[in-house]
Amino acid sequence: MAIDDEKYILLTTFKRDGTPVPTPVWVVPLEGGTVGLWTSSGSGKVKRLAHTSRVTVQACDVRGRVKEGSVPIEASAEMVSGPEYAVIQAKVKAKYGVMTSITKFLGKVGGLFKGKQVPYGDTGVVITTAG
Repeated sequence: MAIDDEKYILLTTFKRDGTPVPTPVWVVPLEGGTVGLWTSSGSGKVKRLAHTSRVTVQACDVRGRVKEGSVPIEASAEMVSGPEYAVIQAKVKAKYGVMTSITKFLGKVGGLFKGKQVPYGDTGVVITTAG
């Protein structure tokens, strides 16, 4: 199964010191063999992508457990907005349906308890695999 066919991928971003930070994310296929995802502009992923576009992707389940037989794929990630983000947003809503509303609600509730509200899915990311 190709990475763009997966329901979840393990997106690994890298801290300034090179430490990997893996996160399971939803993914949608885009034009030209790229894939897209959305995230919060306040997330650690966005902060890490601001200093390096290097990422790895790998098929996983909702908890980030990699699928047997899958291997990490080197890739680069670019944050996008405007029309590119709108395409990602529409595709995520089409693929994941009501789950987008549920996770947005849960994020709001969690933010209330933590005393910290972060925007929900307001940043698009386009991932291009190497090769």
